[in-house]
Amino acid sequence: MALATSEAANPHWIRRATASDLSHIPGENGLPLIGTTLRVLRDPVGYGNHLVQTYGKVFRTNAFGSPTVSMVGAEANELMLFDRDKLFSSEQGWGPLLNLLFPRGLMLMDFDHHRMDRRALGVAFKPEPMRGYVADMNRIFADQLPKWRGDLLFYPAIKQLTLDVAASSFLGVPLGPEADKVNKAFVDMVQASVAPIRLPIPFTSMGRGAAGRKYLIGYFGPQIEERRRNPNRQDMFSQFCRATRDDGSHMSDGEIVDHMIFLMMAAHDTITSSVTSMIWLLAKHPEWQEKVRAECFSIAPAGSAIAPDQLDAFELTEMAFKEALRMIPPVPSLPRRALRDFEFGGYRIPAGASVGISPATVHKMADYWDEPEKFDPLRFTPENSKGRHKYAWVPFGGGAHMCLGLHFAYMQMKLFTHHLLTQVRVEVAEGYAPEWQAWPIPKPRDGLRVRMVPL
Repeated sequence: MALATSEAANPHWIRRATASDLSHIPGENGLPLIGTTLRVLRDPVGYGNHLVQTYGKVFRTNAFGSPTVSMVGAEANELMLFDRDKLFSSEQGWGPLLNLLFPRGLMLMDFDHHRMDRRALGVAFKPEPMRGYVADMNRIFADQLPKWRGDLLFYPAIKQLTLDVAASSFLGVPLGPEADKVNKAFVDMVQASVAPIRLPIPFTSMGRGAAGRKYLIGYFGPQIEERRRNPNRQDMFSQFCRATRDDGSHMSDGEIVDHMIFLMMAAHDTITSSVTSMIWLLAKHPEWQEKVRAECFSIAPAGSAIAPDQLDAFELTEMAFKEALRMIPPVPSLPRRALRDFEFGGYRIPAGASVGISPATVHKMADYWDEPEKFDPLRFTPENSKGRHKYAWVPFGGGAHMCLGLHFAYMQMKLFTHHLLTQVRVEVAEGYAPEWQAWPIPKPRDGLRVRMVPL
């Protein structure tokens, strides 16, 4: 389970297109060595808008050591995510960023291999296990959220809470004294994914990420055999250990560890970002917070456990979450590599080109959204959604790579919102506007300063 090293270790990958291969596509090369990386990191949406206005909906940048063709718009999202003709490799798109840290994660797989492992892992998201996760979340939220009172930094608080949920649902046990080390490992690995220095040199961001991965391998690996032998354990980790592919074979220990690291990171960090965005927007727009709170009270009293069959009743809550994901998607852009030549937007894009789409940009385009900077959950009523391009909103990806934990995320958000908003009113200081770090997963740089006022 050593770190993957380079594209040389992946002989099935096709040659990456060079800057000269893409010279016919308009765009910007940026500075020597670092290209446009700093501008992308500093303000991905603002820079993306500048590029669209300057060059149109197909343009070239040079970030993270690779010239990349960006395709902007719902039609581009559909082309890449639905991928009817299998033009794009997710493995070769994400690999240069993530292979050192999350090799063999589900997002880094293509076609038959991806389909087999996704089906095997899907056993943990079937109705019976999901009912168990509901019970876990109700218990954790009922225990922890009454302690959230007064002034609070929301982001670190929700991050610790979602780690507790992930430990209970994914591992079936509290993390205990390892919690801080596990959390630090994930934080270091995610931050390293966009590190300018791509080698695991000690004392660099990538070096810390590699050390985090090594720690998690040592944490998960020794538990596999016991969990594989115990049919009574229903947590995700144990189910992955017992899961079989279509041919009846188990995944190897290394594959199980890689899937666990990737899925725990995805469930832990993306839901932390998404719920933070939603709470920030509900605090900023108290009239919407009151409407969501009224819906929560109409479903169950404060402090009550929510049953699985009550989750569909949280209609406005779900719309508010969708609107938060529109305004601040947890994955701002999605990369792929072209496996064959293709045409889009009047340009020939060659095989080997790094290509990308930007949910963060498309989610704010007036082509699809009236007053795109306005927070309005009612955009997602059936009536208002009618006629909108189905790929204009893609916070969970789409096609074969649609987020495996989508329903887990919705479930966790609804349970958290009910337990929180039926107990407190979330307030922010007048005029407060936190600065957001956009990459690799959006978060408020100051932790999001809120006040929890008991009802």
